[in-house]
Amino acid sequence: MTTVSDTLPDPAELASSVAEGKRPALATALNLLDDRRPEARKIAARYLALLAGKRQATRSHLIGITGPPGAGKSSLTSALIPIWRNRGLRVGILAVDPSSPISGGALLGDRLRMKTSFDDEGVFIRSLAGRGEQGGLSAEVWPMCLSMLATFDITVIETVGVGQSEIDIAKMSDTTCFVAQPGSGDSIQFLKAGIMEIPHILVVNKEDMGAAARKTLMDIRAATGREYSGEEWSVPVLSVSSTQGSGIEELAAQLDLHHDWLATRNLIEPRRRQFQAEWILKRLRQEFGSFGVAQLQTQLQTAHSGLDRLIGEGDSPFEQYESLRARLLTAWNRD
Repeated sequence: MTTVSDTLPDPAELASSVAEGKRPALATALNLLDDRRPEARKIAARYLALLAGKRQATRSHLIGITGPPGAGKSSLTSALIPIWRNRGLRVGILAVDPSSPISGGALLGDRLRMKTSFDDEGVFIRSLAGRGEQGGLSAEVWPMCLSMLATFDITVIETVGVGQSEIDIAKMSDTTCFVAQPGSGDSIQFLKAGIMEIPHILVVNKEDMGAAARKTLMDIRAATGREYSGEEWSVPVLSVSSTQGSGIEELAAQLDLHHDWLATRNLIEPRRRQFQAEWILKRLRQEFGSFGVAQLQTQLQTAHSGLDRLIGEGDSPFEQYESLRARLLTAWNRD
């Protein structure tokens, strides 16, 4: 009789194939990471650990695109893809959609979201369901990003677009781009909520709307007109139209500039390790609460958030999570 383990891929072969940029292997890997069965999680944990030794991901760029529903995040991503492809860059997209109340899967398919050539082997688009995860992402986004970074020059995460609580993207991307919707009033609400403190690039899309777009652009520039000193990144506020193609080249250039700014300061790898630590801590809080995380800090003899000890302890987020989870369960059962 065929068992679950018999249908799962070999983690060593899968890691090698993904590191070589093979698209079928990447699709298999993403399906594996989306599989929550215990047997699949064990294989996925081993796969991620093996992949970590093969990838040179700091040369790749992890971009987060967020903003309110209707701002044109998907069309903006679609407009950026040809620019990257003309440079010979391979592009991967993770598009997080609302979950279907019936199937639990992504409510919108990737073919409905992105207008690009599906025959282009240099572009890979994957939709996944948010599944009610707070923060505008899905629990599987970070593990999937590790696979995408090993394969593509550019990896884009597009958030579900749920509103002002959508801030997790800033804890999971090298460069965060916020897309504002002209004339909706959302930009002012986001300013009040403090979400404008998060992005590295601010974009007012749909500049072809005329006066409404210009007013939104002026509002945001007035609100973000703070001074920067030293080596801090100065956040640009751009006006673009994804439908007409205006301003897209400048946006691509600003994305490159921010990645170069991070790279010259050797910030990419430390930031990504912190992203992984944040991902692990969030999973632990969801299962054990703040009290459980505090108990873990005591066990590890760490101060504050405990991130310093979590960063760099391992390369597989699943293995790290299970190790820390086991420590908590052992301590609680002993008590």
